[in-house]
Amino acid sequence: MSSRESAAEARAPGPRARGIAAELIAGGSLEIGAHRPQDARQIAALLPAGTSVYVNHLPRHRLLDTLPTLAAVREAGLEPVPHIAARRIRDRNELQTYLARAAGEAGVRKALILGGDEPEAAGPYVDGAALLREESLSRCGLREIGLPGYPEGHPRIDSAVLERSFAEKLSLAREQGLGSYVVTQFSFAPARVVEYCAAMARSAPGVPIYVGLAGPTNPVALLRFAQRCGVSASLRGLRTQGMDAVRLVTHTDPADQLAALARYCALRADCNIVGIHLFTFGGVESAARWINRRLAPDQVRDIDA
Repeated sequence: MSSRESAAEARAPGPRARGIAAELIAGGSLEIGAHRPQDARQIAALLPAGTSVYVNHLPRHRLLDTLPTLAAVREAGLEPVPHIAARRIRDRNELQTYLARAAGEAGVRKALILGGDEPEAAGPYVDGAALLREESLSRCGLREIGLPGYPEGHPRIDSAVLERSFAEKLSLAREQGLGSYVVTQFSFAPARVVEYCAAMARSAPGVPIYVGLAGPTNPVALLRFAQRCGVSASLRGLRTQGMDAVRLVTHTDPADQLAALARYCALRADCNIVGIHLFTFGGVESAARWINRRLAPDQVRDIDA
């Protein structure tokens, strides 16, 4: 982004930016633990009906273990979206059984397709593209797939490999009639996220992006998750400015990041950001309350450009 664009961004009209911020929140999503079906009804009272709630797929859980939480999310009037980590799936039967039950028992219509961080694949799927090549996802009734985006790059995958893999997954999805969108990893550098979205608008026009934000949580926990998730570049940059900068940016409210996204969208006719995605780090109720408080434009504070 040029210095002229940055200066213009700073002058973006406040009311318009606040309205866009409220729209990004209303169209957004959050995640819930696979072992916490009881949280679904509690957060449903705080969120708009139909809000997408992502159910994670951690190494200690089988895919089938997530079904009760997916069903609870659907019963609460929300949209269940499972994480499917390719490298954690043992065999094709596990995948196909899971997909059939997820569609039949929880009305699952979209899923976030991930590679998974295991050094060795547990079964035949080495990455997300391998899942798509088999066409099991489209045959089970899925309509859309989410693909991960990495504004700071991936800690273990070269950027050129990421780009080729992303392009292949988009192509496979189109061939199978699946809609596609991107959910990004969170970052502590709003400018880096905006640059990533602008580049995506040029390379993959028409692909919607949900920008990942670190939801309200304890700063110590946030830093721990950031290191685990590979959000290292912006974290290192902050540390060069001293711990006061780290504490300032890793506070418990992602409003500054939301403000940067809203100002970007206010100035770009080709803005591809359609919502935010809150990483909850186990604090799903706090994240839902944060969303609830900011659903109306006049409640979106800290966006006064």
